[in-house]
Amino acid sequence: MLNYLKNYIENSTLRMISYAEYIQQALYHPEYGYYMKSKPKIGPEGDFITSSNISDIYGRTVAKWFYNEACKNHLPFHVCEIGGGNGRFAKAFIDEWKLLADGQLQYYILETSPYHRQLQQEKISFSDHIRQIESLDEISPFKGLIFSNELFDAFPVHVIENNSDGLYEMMVMVKEGQLAEIAVPLNNEEILFFLEESGLKLSNGQRIEIPLQMEHMIKYIAESLEQGMVLTVDYGYSNEEWQEPARREGSLRGYYKHAQINKILKHPGEMDITSHIHFDSLIRIGDQYGLKFIHKLRQDEFLLSTGILQELEDHYDPNPFSEVSKRNRAIRSLIMPSGMSSAFHVILQHKGVEAK
Repeated sequence: MLNYLKNYIENSTLRMISYAEYIQQALYHPEYGYYMKSKPKIGPEGDFITSSNISDIYGRTVAKWFYNEACKNHLPFHVCEIGGGNGRFAKAFIDEWKLLADGQLQYYILETSPYHRQLQQEKISFSDHIRQIESLDEISPFKGLIFSNELFDAFPVHVIENNSDGLYEMMVMVKEGQLAEIAVPLNNEEILFFLEESGLKLSNGQRIEIPLQMEHMIKYIAESLEQGMVLTVDYGYSNEEWQEPARREGSLRGYYKHAQINKILKHPGEMDITSHIHFDSLIRIGDQYGLKFIHKLRQDEFLLSTGILQELEDHYDPNPFSEVSKRNRAIRSLIMPSGMSSAFHVILQHKGVEAK
């Protein structure tokens, strides 16, 4: 991958590329990209962990939540999960649905990684009602729930920095045979427009990531959804939080064998690259395209609101090594303020649905 990237950059028009283009290649190149390779990415043998891989309780809890919401709002039992990963969330959701409801569930998984698509096929019995898709166009116009967990944080982002003499975009070049960073005056009109619309004000010396692809995806989701809900789970910051001194260096980083790597030009194609999303902009852009903002909750608050605590109370087992006890420990890890859920937020948006 490193040799490919060096040739790619050297043969580019300016002999340098944006961070967004670098991330696109490092993560999504059909042959060398991190997400495209046939190697574990999630779990102990991979590079990072997600909520749905702690326990099946996560997917089962969201299934119960959707069943109640769909009944309340008279929505069809249709779900589209974007970025289904190894399929563990989908399997838990589908398994719970079989116990929960008589109505037929239609479940679609949109996943671009061939490796993850294969893992999903090993876990899930696909049928006419449970399908993998390659595009929202296959199911548009869609009615039901569109769900994603840690989707937007993996999108390519531009990196800009505010200096005393103006705004600069950080680019990637080849210097002495290695990948290196260079700052050039910012002239990307899309980035300038994003900053203006978002209302973000950068302090002197502050660096931040600009997620232009996020708007394209939100627009795509909104146009594909005729009626229903969008549930987005991810980590990120509000505009106010972006202003805090601790955010001066931005949030772009990599995860390699469960270690955080701050220099993302290392290990290209071998590590995950991620950044915190702009919550206020996600909500603002959604509203522009017809997605009505309902609420933003911390993930632990959302899970508690769904009644997950009742699961803990109803399934007590004094044997610490039993499956029930393991499950209860997983529940606690998802709802404790010090657990991973406190870093995530759940955003709910509606289209053509009156909140009840």
